[in-house]
Amino acid sequence: MSATEPVVTYRTEDRIAYVRMNRPRYRNAQNSAMTYALDDAFQRAVEDAEIKVIVLQGSGEHFSAGHDIGTPERDADQSFPRRAVMHWDHVGRDGADARMARESEVYLGMCRRWRELPKPMLAEVQGACIAGGLMLAWACDFIVASEDAYFADPVVRMGIPGVEYFAHPWVTNPRAAKELLFTADPISAERAHALGMVNHVVPRAALSSTTRRLAERISTLPAFGLSLAKRAVNLAEDAQGLRIGTEAAFGLHHVAHAHNAEIGIGALGGVDHRDLRS
Repeated sequence: MSATEPVVTYRTEDRIAYVRMNRPRYRNAQNSAMTYALDDAFQRAVEDAEIKVIVLQGSGEHFSAGHDIGTPERDADQSFPRRAVMHWDHVGRDGADARMARESEVYLGMCRRWRELPKPMLAEVQGACIAGGLMLAWACDFIVASEDAYFADPVVRMGIPGVEYFAHPWVTNPRAAKELLFTADPISAERAHALGMVNHVVPRAALSSTTRRLAERISTLPAFGLSLAKRAVNLAEDAQGLRIGTEAAFGLHHVAHAHNAEIGIGALGGVDHRDLRS
């Protein structure tokens, strides 16, 4: 990847939009530039009447290693136009004010925004799907994983109770969510499938073709019917507590950041991106 290449690519084929994260050198770690580029691509697909299904992919060996907390292009100190929440800009603010303002927009807010897109979204996952990578996959409606894919939320190593979009108990179950968090260990694609987090597990060589066939099958159905079916399931999840649960956990997440800062080990608990690799 050169400095001139886009951090997200977009292409269409028949009635399917393929949105691909394009920072393979950093295992598709998500900086703000990527987050807003993803949002641009998703919005483009939503506005295109010819597109019925969106497929989210990651370039290279891994789907996503999570949030960018250590690459040279980390841009947490930069302003971007806010789209997901009605809140002030984090730049120029201090302490928990700044961090909560940013993370409510680029992490929790964006995932909620993408979960509510009116078109079906499929995540095509290979290799690592860690922390913020989980959030991206969980915002999608289907997850198709390669046999070598693995999933982890290791941020408890920072003293933080899970990623910002805290969907763990709903995408698995409460006991599995606790195991995922308490051990910080990765789980295999097969284990994720058994827990109901992943729809299909296939050999790496068949990942793209399997996802494409599934997207093509979905794309034959009426767009309005698909949007209503998606909304119905999402509303059922919200009735089961997903929205209020993620909001409550987000508050605890920021208590942990503030605690770390107050005891002098930094908001991330003295951990960097190398410590979170699984």
